[in-house]
Amino acid sequence: MAADPFADLIEPFSRRGVDLGLDRLRAALAQLGHPERRFAAVQVAGTNGKGSIATLVHGSLLAAGLRAGLYTSPHLVCWTERVRIGADPIAPAELRRQLLAARDVASRCGLTPFELVTAAAFLAFAAAGCELVVLEVGLGGRLDATSCHPDRAVIGFASVGLDHREFLGPDLASIAAEKAGVLQPDAIAVSAPQAPEVADVLERQARAVAAELRWVDPLPQAADGALAIGGHWCACGLSGAVQAMNGAVALGMLRALADRGWPIDAAAIAAGFEAARWPGRLQQRNWRGIPLLLDGAHNPPAAAALRCELDRHPARHGLSPGRRHWVLGILANKQGVELLQALLAPGDRAWIVPVPGHASWSCQALVAALPGLADALQEAPDWPAGITAAAAGTGTQRLIMAGSLYLIGALLSEERQLAPGH
Repeated sequence: MAADPFADLIEPFSRRGVDLGLDRLRAALAQLGHPERRFAAVQVAGTNGKGSIATLVHGSLLAAGLRAGLYTSPHLVCWTERVRIGADPIAPAELRRQLLAARDVASRCGLTPFELVTAAAFLAFAAAGCELVVLEVGLGGRLDATSCHPDRAVIGFASVGLDHREFLGPDLASIAAEKAGVLQPDAIAVSAPQAPEVADVLERQARAVAAELRWVDPLPQAADGALAIGGHWCACGLSGAVQAMNGAVALGMLRALADRGWPIDAAAIAAGFEAARWPGRLQQRNWRGIPLLLDGAHNPPAAAALRCELDRHPARHGLSPGRRHWVLGILANKQGVELLQALLAPGDRAWIVPVPGHASWSCQALVAALPGLADALQEAPDWPAGITAAAAGTGTQRLIMAGSLYLIGALLSEERQLAPGH
């Protein structure tokens, strides 16, 4: 992978680990002159679908003519992907400038890397004169750095599932409680249907803080992926049946913003949905002439959704019916066994590869846990070797590369390095 151009300013996450909390960043933002008070914000929490919802909302705000920003995580190739000013990622020089502006304060306050990047993003949004910024929660919600923004009048909830249990709790109710902690008094919250225990937590927390919780049904979806909005079919730039849910939450958030006086009309929403793009999710690519489908599915609910999508709509993703060949890299702290059980069908084969720069599940460990899959799993020393081996004998069948966004980022990073001008 390409060298990190911000390595001198942002320490590796692995060195500090996850250290949730709001006090450090709040103290730092105060010393930086409270940049977060210079723009309004909406927030998206949940487990799977946050980035899609945030992208749909952000695109619609831009189409409405608003000076809008977007803050997401993680990035696939470069830190600049996390901060969008208007339609474009922040310029590397500008991100560097804001990181330098925050560095001394960050050191005094003991900010984590994510908190430092969040502070730099808030400084950049304020400097650019953003009116409204879409904030995607990084981890959890109640103690996530994005929750330091004091005025999140509209909040969206993506699907809540089992992930990051080591930080958020052992079951859905515990995880939902951490995510519901983003709710503020008088905020409008929007959610599509959730598991009963999640819905119960959201309802109780909304009542406790006097927030309004609006439930929305999935949008009708056409065979080509278009979504029905206000009686009209609107193209959606994001792929997959899950966009019926994500689109419903984004639409609900945009209508809530309109209720609060923001000038967002149906035409802007339709244009924003059509223009939305979110790489690394059901993304078709060719690598050295080998057709791939990239999806970062890294937890059991996302894996189950991916498998369902491929079974129901193979042609939409350039796939033929029949067995699948997979290239999978799974972080060691993820539920590798459950991921495989959700992704693989009888007859499928998977090449297990390490995720560059991260501790990963090995083929040996997965076979030990799932001996029934011993004949379906093979090990490759790295992802290029895994793709090459998986492609042998498949003809033109598209391979599926999944299991970690960091794995997808490694491939896209190589693509960027080989592109003209790099």
